[in-house]
Amino acid sequence: MINTAHVEPGGSALVLPLSDDVRLTKFSVGRMDNNCYLLQHDDGSSILIDAAAEPGRIARVLGDRGPDVVITTHRHQDHVGALAAVAESRRPRTVAGDDDVAAIERQTGVAGTEPVQQGDLVTAGGLRLEVISLVGHTPGSIALVLDDRVLFSGDSLFPGGPGKTAGPAEFAILMDHLTERVFDRFGDDVVVHPGHGDSTTIGTERPHLDEWRARGW
Repeated sequence: MINTAHVEPGGSALVLPLSDDVRLTKFSVGRMDNNCYLLQHDDGSSILIDAAAEPGRIARVLGDRGPDVVITTHRHQDHVGALAAVAESRRPRTVAGDDDVAAIERQTGVAGTEPVQQGDLVTAGGLRLEVISLVGHTPGSIALVLDDRVLFSGDSLFPGGPGKTAGPAEFAILMDHLTERVFDRFGDDVVVHPGHGDSTTIGTERPHLDEWRARGW
């Protein structure tokens, strides 16, 4: 059975070793129980996924160093609430899906965000994340995969189904992208860390793809 990597808003951070030299810290922030993910390499490099809220708490988890990069999975306000504060205090590179960059910059005032697309790589020291574009939850939603073993899915995939979409057309696009770019590619043991709530695996969710399409959400 998968460790669901459960964390509570305001609760303790969870540290998970991913390899001999990479560790993941997962913690929940804000009133919408947003997950923040901090990847750290033994060489001192680090990447933060979704500076969602509570910049003071994020700073405490970061400690005295980093992050080198902040990646925002999509434009929604609950995922960018601490981005300006982290960007100002830490001066990281900021990265987001190309079709969400303008909206993120308008909301946060953080300029110079690097746009990324399907297949791009985001690197910092020994850390290397591949970008997977999953259009539907927002036009520029992205997921990120580490070593074809760990997927950070933003709000595009959760235990029990895809993320919310604006209508049938967006839902169809998201399901197509999830099928082709995630489920057709990755094995059942790949761990999925979503933007909210507990983690899951590809194998746990795979049997339900037809069910999700049929219900339309």
